[in-house]
Amino acid sequence: MSEYFSNIRIGATTIATGLAITLRHFFNAIHRKGDAGIDDADYFKQVDGLCTLQYPREAVPTPALGRYRLYNDIDDCIGCGQCERACPIECITIETIKTTADDLAACGKTSQGQQKRMWVPVFDIDVAKCMTCGICVSVCPTECLVHTPVSDFSEFDVRNMIYHFGNLSNIEAEAKKKKLAEQQAQAAKEKAAAAAAAAASGTAPAPAAKPPADEAGE
Repeated sequence: MSEYFSNIRIGATTIATGLAITLRHFFNAIHRKGDAGIDDADYFKQVDGLCTLQYPREAVPTPALGRYRLYNDIDDCIGCGQCERACPIECITIETIKTTADDLAACGKTSQGQQKRMWVPVFDIDVAKCMTCGICVSVCPTECLVHTPVSDFSEFDVRNMIYHFGNLSNIEAEAKKKKLAEQQAQAAKEKAAAAAAAAASGTAPAPAAKPPADEAGE
């Protein structure tokens, strides 16, 4: 009989203890927890209180060196394609158009003064595939590709997870392609005409200069 009442006493004590803890947290919820991080000395000395963030008005700060959403500064991009080749999951897609001589000024220079020689009509990053490994960032020669501190970029439509950074519209890209093709065709025509004129006059075109022995691998 004594064991029966002892079990009742233990059960009642346990319930009361649990309710006390619940009520203490309930009333402490009018206070906010401090902002100390896990590495701070005062982390375990923070007052009890509400720890839920009022998202999206509030968000957990991201580390300064964290790798999150990719961003490409297209004004500094030279279209080298190293990031596309280095990406292990092929989430970067790049298309380039060679700049014609009279378009160099319009194509511009990077912030470091390097002349750009490629239009980049397509520079797409599928962030739904990106695993934030950082390889593409490490191989970028102009440091135009970076990881941003934006860690929350959810979408209802997965197609919106493809970010576009190209510097030409579709119409502009077609115009640049047409212009380049015309100039290449004209250059090929002039070269063929020069070769035909040389053949008609019986003079062969001047041979290319032989490279020095060290450059020719001799």
